[in-house]
Amino acid sequence: MEKFFKLKENGTSVGTEVVAGFTTFFAMAYIIVVNPSILSESGMEWGAVFLATIISAVIGTLVMGLVANVPYAQAPGMGLNAFFVYTVCFALEFTWQEALTMVFICGLFNIFITVTKIRKHIIKSIPASLQNAIGGGIGLFVAYIGLLNVGIINFGGGVPALSTLNQPAFWLFLIGLVLIVVLQVLKVKGAILIGIIVTTLIGIPMGVTVTSNTVSFSEACAALPSTFGVIFTSAGFGSLFSDMSRLPLVLITIFSFSLSDTFDTIGTFIGTGRRSGIFSAEDEKALETNNGFKSKMDKALFADATATSIGAIFGTSNTTTFVESAAGIGAGGRTGLTSVVVALCFIASAFLSTFVSAIPYAATAPALVVVGMMMVSSFREIKWDDFAEAVPAFFAGLFMALCYSISYGIAFGFIFYCVVKCCTKRAKDVHPILWVATILFILNFVLLAVL
Repeated sequence: MEKFFKLKENGTSVGTEVVAGFTTFFAMAYIIVVNPSILSESGMEWGAVFLATIISAVIGTLVMGLVANVPYAQAPGMGLNAFFVYTVCFALEFTWQEALTMVFICGLFNIFITVTKIRKHIIKSIPASLQNAIGGGIGLFVAYIGLLNVGIINFGGGVPALSTLNQPAFWLFLIGLVLIVVLQVLKVKGAILIGIIVTTLIGIPMGVTVTSNTVSFSEACAALPSTFGVIFTSAGFGSLFSDMSRLPLVLITIFSFSLSDTFDTIGTFIGTGRRSGIFSAEDEKALETNNGFKSKMDKALFADATATSIGAIFGTSNTTTFVESAAGIGAGGRTGLTSVVVALCFIASAFLSTFVSAIPYAATAPALVVVGMMMVSSFREIKWDDFAEAVPAFFAGLFMALCYSISYGIAFGFIFYCVVKCCTKRAKDVHPILWVATILFILNFVLLAVL
């Protein structure tokens, strides 16, 4: 195990990696129940999506761990699943079978731009100031996810406000937050995982830790054939391309899927990998070459790209690298062993879904808030007294949290970076790939506005 995952070389141990794996899993376990709840609104069978969610997470995360040797977990992404249902199926009136087919094509396109090193060159084109802004912005985003998940921030009055602390879940969240902060300050090993477990247990007598309605493993297996491989039937590819008048709309939708998926992943890797040293000098050097898939970043990008198409075959929306992986990285995860532990937890969840569903947001939200605090330190590398550098960094970090989207934050960072460079007559400093990406983001905004 030491030789395969290079634990000592990465400054970690088996114990640390196991704790990190459990931490990441608990932070993202909600997707097991939430994803089928959202996708089933499009007409898909709940049990089929439940199993497809687990299978895609297991395969994608194992590839990330065993091939790339990095501590990232994959699963169907939040935001992308909502786009799948509410925009593609409801607003644009595609069937869920056709939407799955577009997700599959999106995955193939992502594989293409990964193999041809386009995605790696995109990362290379992002200036250091924006990379630090993305890292800090993801910190704000992760913390914001935690606060919104538990509902302690509400918009009932039309503006964000602190909820009235009249519900047990809010008090449990505050207990968990104080507990994890104290354990972190005291430098207790496994502080985040201990905090999640203890908070979950405290939530039992408070009535917050309760099981959700789910399905048994056998029921999920019986439902899976309704989605598995449906993209290759007449209801999938056959239906999607049966009407050529819809082709422009199909291409626009695939483009939107791909743009969001690509930059969500790039943002997560930049925001967590560089700061923690997961993507090290080896990867910096690899960014300068095009010879094979030799670096961890090459392999990680490929693992992420293949997961989307695999997930679509089984019956779920875009599978992507989860930003909640930051929780495990914050707990010390540095190698693929963390990912393997996460994958094993997902396998177990197929049989223990009732217990997994009992982990409340009030127990995982404090962990995300604390990890967000740790990641915001990337902002210190930005020259805030240089207004030209501060503007794109500010908008990248701010919009990432407020728009609840990594890709939107990157989009606004790119746009203002180009604006600032043009105004200061330094447009030539903007990498050509950054210009293309910025134009594509603007085009995507325009297309979404007129659809």
